[in-house]
Amino acid sequence: MKASVFIVDDHYMVIEGIRSLLQHEKDIDWMGHANSAASCLVFLKQQQPDVLLMDINLPDQSGTDLCKEVKRLFPAVFVLGLSTFNQQAVIRNMMDNGASGYLLKNADKEELLEAIQIVMAGKTYFSLEAVASLKETGQALPAITRREKEVLLLIARGLTNAEIAEQLFISVPTVNTHRKSLLEKFDAKNTAILISKAVRQGMV
Repeated sequence: MKASVFIVDDHYMVIEGIRSLLQHEKDIDWMGHANSAASCLVFLKQQQPDVLLMDINLPDQSGTDLCKEVKRLFPAVFVLGLSTFNQQAVIRNMMDNGASGYLLKNADKEELLEAIQIVMAGKTYFSLEAVASLKETGQALPAITRREKEVLLLIARGLTNAEIAEQLFISVPTVNTHRKSLLEKFDAKNTAILISKAVRQGMV
């Protein structure tokens, strides 16, 4: 699946490093870079990439706030949070504001390509370090049924309601009911947040 990619980061070495990793990949259309939130938004008003690699710390606006604004204005753009840090609160904020994933700047080419393809498929990507940071101990887990756990695992794999229904031999409305129940029990307003919280609590 060919993906157009744009990066917003205020560190030239990071931009050049990622550009050198991706620009010659046959499945990547490198669209360029911005070094601030403002210049990123100017670019997005002209054209939108499939995937936006977004630094968490920008000179004029936080990455979390920019992510929220980008998803409001350009909901079809997939945002991948990019940082040198894996603080739990930052990862949560990015996901709550619409990011499709989070990876660290030490990612190699294979991980970058994997993350891009996973979010392009409508799934959520976390680097191993982010997963480790998100897993919390000593927190009460939502009480979910065996069937809800099965549905949750399939949602995390990126299956659609129809595909889940077919795999579990249940109807699509029943899958819808389980999905709504999971969103309510995890206090999640969308699927990305649901999976983020489930990963954080070690349930998927």
